[in-house]
Amino acid sequence: MCSLFQFSRRKAAWPLFLAAVLTASSCGAPATPEGRSRSDFEHPIVLGPDDVRAFPDAPGGFMSRHVGVDHGMIEHFDYASTVTGTTRHANVYLPPHYSRDHHYPVLYLLHGIGGDENEWLNDESPGDILDNLIAAGKAVPMIVVMPNGRAMADDRGGGSNFAPEKLAAFAHFERDLLDCLIPAVEARYSVATDREHRALAGLSMGGGQTLNFGFAHPRKFAWLGAFSPAPNTRPPAELLPDPAVARQFKLVYLSCGRKDGLIFIGQGVHAWLKEHQIPHVWNVDDHAHTSPEWANNFYLFAQRIFR
Repeated sequence: MCSLFQFSRRKAAWPLFLAAVLTASSCGAPATPEGRSRSDFEHPIVLGPDDVRAFPDAPGGFMSRHVGVDHGMIEHFDYASTVTGTTRHANVYLPPHYSRDHHYPVLYLLHGIGGDENEWLNDESPGDILDNLIAAGKAVPMIVVMPNGRAMADDRGGGSNFAPEKLAAFAHFERDLLDCLIPAVEARYSVATDREHRALAGLSMGGGQTLNFGFAHPRKFAWLGAFSPAPNTRPPAELLPDPAVARQFKLVYLSCGRKDGLIFIGQGVHAWLKEHQIPHVWNVDDHAHTSPEWANNFYLFAQRIFR
């Protein structure tokens, strides 16, 4: 279950989603799609000189479960939400040899529009990727929290994922994340609670959430990773009206595939950051808006945070 399920199933639904979120207000309320004549997912792909790989792709077997490698564990986590008035669900990766005697950094990892708290586990194997990186000394042992980024009482994916209330629920997750999920994680697990030990990343819709929420709260997060950010991403000047704020982040990592019709979203953010001389990564590889893109960039991002 990738973002919007498989590409062939999601393509027909993208026009309504994109029309709604591209014209959404800054508070996240979706606008109506009238007046839009084409699907932005089918936007012409125009590559510029900056649209190149920043790093080689992950090696073969990077997301496989290997014999002789110590493995972490995945556990289900429930928390009370004052935003939705319900008990909400997340999955949590604990690194090998997790101990309450150590305070771990935490990555909050967000899914796409058609997914839920299980999407990353089902498609991108973040636990196996991290197990392999940690065993090789290439990543810091960390906790990864994979929540449901659709903050509404009935937060299931499927059905009409493009309904206005579902699109708005992704914006409402900002308060759920900050006011409910993070405090609940910090009460349950042995984690460091300063911004330098807290990261936010996501794919597609979750990539847009990462940029929207992360840049708005520099005191909460020091590391941001947006993989194929979707059109819910606010315009760059609205994301970062004060360039000095962006310089507070230890890493801003943007990625997209050169076969992805949504690359213009990442290109716009990259261009704004470059214009204002804000250090960041812009990684453009050969993938499309698909699971291999997100697994590959999770692998690259995970070994560059918390160092």
